Amino acid sequence: MAAGRERAARLLRQLQRAACRCPSHSHTYSQVPEQPTLGNTDYAFEMAISNIRYGEGVTKEIGMDLQNLGARRVCLMTDKNLSQLPPVKAVLNSLAKCGINFQMYDSVRVEPTDQSFLDAITFAQKGEFDAYVAVGGGSVIDTCKAANLYASSPTSAFLDYVNSPIGRGKPVTVPLKPLIAVPTTAGTGSETTGVAIFDFKELKVKTGIASRAIKPTLGIIDPLHTLSMPERIVANSGFDVLCHALESYTALPYNMRSPCPSNPISRPAYQGSNPISDVWALHALRIVAKYLKRAIRNPEDREARANMHLASAFAGIGFGNAGVHLCHGMSYPISGLVKTYKPKDYNVDHSLVPHGLSVVLTSPAVFAFTAQINPERHLEAAEILGADIRTARIKDAGFILADTLRKFLFDLNVDDGLAAIGYSKADIPALVKGTLPQCTDTAATTELVGNIVQPNNNNKKRNHLTQLNGMLIRVLN
Repeated sequence: MAAGRERAARLLRQLQRAACRCPSHSHTYSQVPEQPTLGNTDYAFEMAISNIRYGEGVTKEIGMDLQNLGARRVCLMTDKNLSQLPPVKAVLNSLAKCGINFQMYDSVRVEPTDQSFLDAITFAQKGEFDAYVAVGGGSVIDTCKAANLYASSPTSAFLDYVNSPIGRGKPVTVPLKPLIAVPTTAGTGSETTGVAIFDFKELKVKTGIASRAIKPTLGIIDPLHTLSMPERIVANSGFDVLCHALESYTALPYNMRSPCPSNPISRPAYQGSNPISDVWALHALRIVAKYLKRAIRNPEDREARANMHLASAFAGIGFGNAGVHLCHGMSYPISGLVKTYKPKDYNVDHSLVPHGLSVVLTSPAVFAFTAQINPERHLEAAEILGADIRTARIKDAGFILADTLRKFLFDLNVDDGLAAIGYSKADIPALVKGTLPQCTDTAATTELVGNIVQPNNNNKKRNHLTQLNGMLIRVLN
């Protein structure tokens, strides 16, 4: 037990050292080179929270917000499906009522790529906009963040701001235009973060742009917009919230993260579990346990869908400061190496594994492993999700949470493992290879570092590769 606890702690500790550039979720406080440390571990944590506004029908205020900002030429970004649905129509009504001059870009790609980012950037640069409105899920909001950034920095090459090692990871020093984000899904929390994620097609990996500078000026959380979400989109978005909450609550505590920065500007966004993030993560988890199944099964259940919309933001505040770990790290190649899978309710013309699905499929195997470092928290999470832990043994915490998650997912008709979305054991080497770029950068970037590899130690590297292979086999079976 002690050896397993130390192994899990070592993996998660290395994860935290790299988490300031998680490609899917974090935003850095700074891209300043790391300074000499004051000690082995940190002793403090900070909270970064975006401005948000919540309420049924609050979308009608966007026109007034743009007037208050003095906007004269606005870019409205969405995707083709949403352009015909009530959320976009509500925004258009508000813009018309307030006489806002705008142009609409509705060619955002679900699960964007580098090329789809570039297409949106070209539109933004030609438009010379002084404000942006993004209406959609994480794909739309992230695309709009990138368009705003590169339109504000027209002489920059695309890879200048992309996270290293794929890009140059330059700090954002140019002023950006105001961006109002209107999420229409209850999952990503993109309206609260300074990160824009895309598939880099040449390498078949996910990466992104991470900087506080690209955070939306305002997130408009209008629960009316979730009423138009189809069943599977509600489910997959909710799975993202579930894993955000579980992973941030089970991350190593902030005071176990090392090294300790010599200057607070160097403290990363992903700092480890902490008393404030814990509050948001647990509250989000309780909402998921109470409302996710209702929100999926009954599109007219306004209470359930409104609460899941809030849970997305709550979990975003939690993981945006504590961090996520293995479920998210392992999800990137699952999405990036997709073959022919096309999910129900997603009207797309390309193969796609939705982000929330790619994250949750590994969750039983992941939490069976990570429970070794903090079994009490894993048991608490299992109880929130419906497990009876009155006679549970602490050493069984991981298996109890794993079984609870399996039952939870089975009740919601989730695809049964990676095999159900087109993978086989023959794909394990490629999935491992696709995970490793998230963790082997010498600058300690991206999410999964150390969960799989300890650089410059071949024996330990082989051990962690074996662990990853074992997890993938369990997910496939």
